[in-house]
Amino acid sequence: MSFATLNLNPSILKALTETGYTEPTPIQAQAIPEIIEGHDLMASAQTGSGKTAAFILPALNRLAAPSKMPGKGPRVLVLTPTRELAQQVCDAATKYGKHMRFKIISILGGMPYPVQNRLLSGHVDILVATPGRLIDHLERGRIDFSRLEMLILDEADRMLDMGFIDDVERIAEAAPRSRQTLLFSATLEGVVGNLASRLLNSPKRITVSAAKDRHENIEQRMMFADDVAHKNKLLSHLLTDTEVNQALVFTATKRDADSLADQLSAQGHSVAALHGDMSQRERNRTLLNMRNGNLRILVATDVAARGLDVRGISHVINFDLPKFAEDYVHRIGRTGRGGSTGIAISFASNRDAQLLKRIERYIEQRIEMHTIAGLEPKYKLRTSSDRPRSGAPRSGGYAGNRGNGFGNAGGYGGNRSPSTGPGQARGYTDGRPARSEGYGGQAAQPPRDRSFGSRNGNTAAPRSDRPGFGAPRTERRGSFNGNRFSSRGNKA
Repeated sequence: MSFATLNLNPSILKALTETGYTEPTPIQAQAIPEIIEGHDLMASAQTGSGKTAAFILPALNRLAAPSKMPGKGPRVLVLTPTRELAQQVCDAATKYGKHMRFKIISILGGMPYPVQNRLLSGHVDILVATPGRLIDHLERGRIDFSRLEMLILDEADRMLDMGFIDDVERIAEAAPRSRQTLLFSATLEGVVGNLASRLLNSPKRITVSAAKDRHENIEQRMMFADDVAHKNKLLSHLLTDTEVNQALVFTATKRDADSLADQLSAQGHSVAALHGDMSQRERNRTLLNMRNGNLRILVATDVAARGLDVRGISHVINFDLPKFAEDYVHRIGRTGRGGSTGIAISFASNRDAQLLKRIERYIEQRIEMHTIAGLEPKYKLRTSSDRPRSGAPRSGGYAGNRGNGFGNAGGYGGNRSPSTGPGQARGYTDGRPARSEGYGGQAAQPPRDRSFGSRNGNTAAPRSDRPGFGAPRTERRGSFNGNRFSSRGNKA
C-alpha cells in the first residue's frame, strides 16, 4: 500500500514524497481512512510506529477544504501531556503541510502569557496545547472553539496519569458536539476506556500493536549495581564506548538530572540536562542541540520519554528504573527510531527487584543480565522468586551487609545483624558453623540473672516468675520501683 491510495490531498502527498516516505505504517494505513471518513477513533500503537502522522495527515487533509464556519478560532485542537510531544506534533504538521497554507500555534506551560495572548488573538488553524495552560486561557475567554472540527487526544493514558482528566473533560465540554474526536493511547482499557465512552461517539477501535510488544530492533540489557557509586562507574565506562553515537540517560528526579549532567560535563562529555523546571526556551535550545549533533549525551527525566524523536540516539540508559512499567517501554523507544537499531541498558539495585519484575511481566520477556569486566557487582540481585514460600523455614540469610531473613535454621548474611530467639541454631550464608545463642558474628553469651527494679538494691524473682509474664492481665496492676510500689490510679 502507498500513501497515494489513502485519498490524501496532492499537496500532502508531494511533501511525503520529498521526505522519503512512500508506504504508510500499519497504524497509518488503518487509521487514516477511518479518520478521513469522519469516524471517531480509539487507537493504540507502539511508540515509534508513526502514530503522530496517523492523525496529522488526515487533519491537514481536512484543512485543505475551507471552513464552513466564520471566525478565527482553531479548526483542529491537539492535546498532549508534555511540551516535547507538543513540539513533535508541530514539527510533523509543518513538515507534512509545507505545501499548504495554514497557521499552527502551540500553547504550552513555560511560555510567556503575553506571547500566547497575541497568538490566540489571530487566525489559527491547528492549536497544539497542554491541558493545564489551555484551561487557563479558556477560563479567561481567550479561545474561540466555534470553528473546531477535530479534537485529538495524543498519549491519553499519560495525560490521565499526570492528573489532567478533569481538564480534558472540561475542554471537551467546551468544544462543539459536532466535532470529530480521536484518542490515541498506549492502552484502551480501564480509565482511558471510560474517558473514551464519555467523549467519543460510536468510535472505531484500532489496536495495531500494544505498547508492551517487543522492540525487536532494540537490544535490551540489565546491569546490576550495588549502589549509586557503582552506577556512576558503569555509566562512565559505557559512555567511553565509541559505538555510542548519542545517549539518552534517564534519572528519577530533576535534581538527579542536573547533578549527573554536571558530573559528566566535568568528565569532559558534551552533555546537557532536560526536565520540567527548565523554561520552554531552554528546552527547545537543548533539543535543537541534540538534533543537530552538538550534544552527545542528554540526561533527562520522563519528560523526554514521550515525544522526543532524535534519530541519532543509539543508546538509552536507565540510570534509575521508571516507577511505571509502561514508561520503560516509552523510554527505550527513544532509540531504534525509523527502523534503525538501538541498545537500551538499565541499572538495577536490590531495591529495584519489584520494579524489574513488573517491567518484565509487562513486556512479557526477560531482560538479560550483563556485566562489565572489572565492574562486576559484589552482591547478587535478590528477586521475590529467590525467597522461600510463605510458611516455609528459611535455610539461610540474605546476601548483603544486613540480611533480612529470619528462621529456625537460618540467620543473617551480614556481619552486624542479630539472631532472634534463645536456644536456636543460627546459620551463616558462607558455611561457617552455627552458633547457638547471641548475636550473629559474636560468641554466645550465657544467660544473665536480670533483676527487676534493682535501682535501690532490691532483687526480684527471675524473669519467668515475674507477675505479668504469662499471668492473667488482671494481676499486672503495679510495679516495683526501688522501695516504692505504684498502682494505676493510686498514690504510692
